[in-house]
Amino acid sequence: MIKFSSFAAALIVICTGVAAEPQTALRDLGEALFFDENLSLDRGQSCASCHDPEYGFADPRRSADGAFSLGDDGVSLGDRNAPSAAYAAFVPSFHQTKEGVWVGGMFWDGRASGLEEQAGGPPLNPIEMGMPDRQSVVQRLQESPAYVDAFQTLFGPDIFDQTDAAFESMTQAIASFERSEVFAPFDSKYDRFLRGEAELSRQEELGRLLFFSQQFTNCNLCHQLKSSPIDPAETFSNYEHHNIGVPENLAGHSQNGVALGTVDEGLLNNPLVTGLVQRGKFKTPTLRNVAVTGPYMHNGVFQELRTVVLFYNRYNSLSEARQINPETGQPFGSPDVPHSLSVKELTHGPALDDQRIDALVAFLTTLTDQRYEHLLKP
Repeated sequence: MIKFSSFAAALIVICTGVAAEPQTALRDLGEALFFDENLSLDRGQSCASCHDPEYGFADPRRSADGAFSLGDDGVSLGDRNAPSAAYAAFVPSFHQTKEGVWVGGMFWDGRASGLEEQAGGPPLNPIEMGMPDRQSVVQRLQESPAYVDAFQTLFGPDIFDQTDAAFESMTQAIASFERSEVFAPFDSKYDRFLRGEAELSRQEELGRLLFFSQQFTNCNLCHQLKSSPIDPAETFSNYEHHNIGVPENLAGHSQNGVALGTVDEGLLNNPLVTGLVQRGKFKTPTLRNVAVTGPYMHNGVFQELRTVVLFYNRYNSLSEARQINPETGQPFGSPDVPHSLSVKELTHGPALDDQRIDALVAFLTTLTDQRYEHLLKP
């Protein structure tokens, strides 16, 4: 993949791409749009600003203790951690199972059914890319003759006659790029191990056994999509929505101005969902590249991957020391929403000692795509 150093470079790809196969041209157009800062109000932010392909499609601009991404205006901060866009093409459309569990969708609350709908959100979000409406975005597209030619070639000569059609064509192109193998190379050490191209260390192998163990951790209860733990297309999430008791991010709220004590409604923010039992639930994220895409949880409350494992372990431990967040030296904090906790999923198995905690972290590190292995901490 080319990370464009200038908008002009992107236009070269578009102009050459429209003569290629339609699907290839659509993907190339989506790639240009993904990096185009002109689609934000102040022309300073693109999709890639918060989903940088050089950093696991997460946001590298956040400060060491930051949780939220800056908006195009350079001041605004949201109240949720921008997740990685890697492997997002594998997230199923938002739906409810026969058991009543909500699954899939884009954003932490699944409110966008698929990639196309998700791609249309950030440009119009006032604290993200900040464009006032769809028409304003389409007008920005028409500023570029190369875009006009590409859109008319791919979607028809009259595509700009209807704002909604042009806007949705833009999201279709971005989604096409996000479905490319650039976002999902499946070439981590774990993938190479499955293909017989790499060996896991003793610590990593212990972590792998613990991760898939129904006796000790049952991590894969929520973080396994395929029926077999050795499926080469495993994305390490079943994409169900759960409340795991994440505490309020007090430091984050002190930065973004959200009043302390404010509760994120989670799944209840999705217009398709009703019932207080769904309050405080969030989509289970993929664990691919998890070691290089912190901070963690929907509100970015934890900075270190080991802290996340310790947070889960606290539910199975009676030790007072295991109730302490090592990043703050204080107790982990109470759940934002205590009544809808996924107790069955959280209280499975014995408490883990440090050796097994470190082994789980080591295994999770093997899920890092090869191009990001240089980002791993020693």
